[in-house]
Amino acid sequence: MAIPTYQDLMTPLLQVLSDGQEHHINDLTEAITKKFDLTDEEISRRLPSGQSTYMQSRVGWARAYLFKSKLIDQAGERGVYKINQRGLDALRDNPRVDNSVLRQYPEFTAWLNKRNIETPEIGSSVTQSVLDIPPDESLAEAYKLLRDQLSAEILEKVKSLPPAFFERLVVELLVKIGYGGTREDAGQAVGQSGDGGIDGIINEDRLGLDVIYLQAKRWEGNVSRPEIQKFAGALLGKKARKGVFITTSAFTKEARDFAAGIESKIVLIDGDELAELMIDYNLGVSIQNVYEIKRIDSDYFVG
Repeated sequence: MAIPTYQDLMTPLLQVLSDGQEHHINDLTEAITKKFDLTDEEISRRLPSGQSTYMQSRVGWARAYLFKSKLIDQAGERGVYKINQRGLDALRDNPRVDNSVLRQYPEFTAWLNKRNIETPEIGSSVTQSVLDIPPDESLAEAYKLLRDQLSAEILEKVKSLPPAFFERLVVELLVKIGYGGTREDAGQAVGQSGDGGIDGIINEDRLGLDVIYLQAKRWEGNVSRPEIQKFAGALLGKKARKGVFITTSAFTKEARDFAAGIESKIVLIDGDELAELMIDYNLGVSIQNVYEIKRIDSDYFVG
């Protein structure tokens, strides 16, 4: 089954708390997860940020919304909660507790109105509101959408530029990643092949203790196994052990299998990976906005 939404988790959370005992949020998450027929992959699936799993995030937001509605109370110790009479009444009177039920409580509606989070939309293809998706997930999904769009734009731009620009781009990317020493050293180490790509060597480090053979192809069609075989032969002829093959298109499965099965180490970077690396290493992109997401520093309040 699909991972339940945080609204789906409100009733199970109240059911676990209905024993009247105090429960830590981690124990609540474990107990609620067992109520759903989730696969191990679904249980361990993490948010794009990698900070927590989807279940941890959604149980957390279900807890937060119930707390804002005064259906549960914090029980002294940080992260520990217990149900109150309002929560027991809500569980008794409603087959499903969700945001439509919480709206009857003035504390919840006042909190929503104060933050103006009724039904904002995030991105052209993301139409669920933060009342359906927790805010951290909404932000993470919006970030992923924007990054995917940027990646596609970068790749189209790279394909439209002259071969000489692509040559410089590849060299600058490898330098930013940490290869080739300085930009000047890397530029001297790579020579044009005259075929619309670049073929040559680049230092693996600033001391030049090892070299990497480099080939880049601005292709539209997929790069097949014969091209990788030629590259492997070129490595052998240069007595090189490492190579990087970069393309603006993609590699066939046979090409990737061949590269993975030979003694020489050949790294294949397709167009999508190229665009992702450019974003990660800030090549050809600039930061437009920075949003800081802060959490309480519990250590500050100790003692």
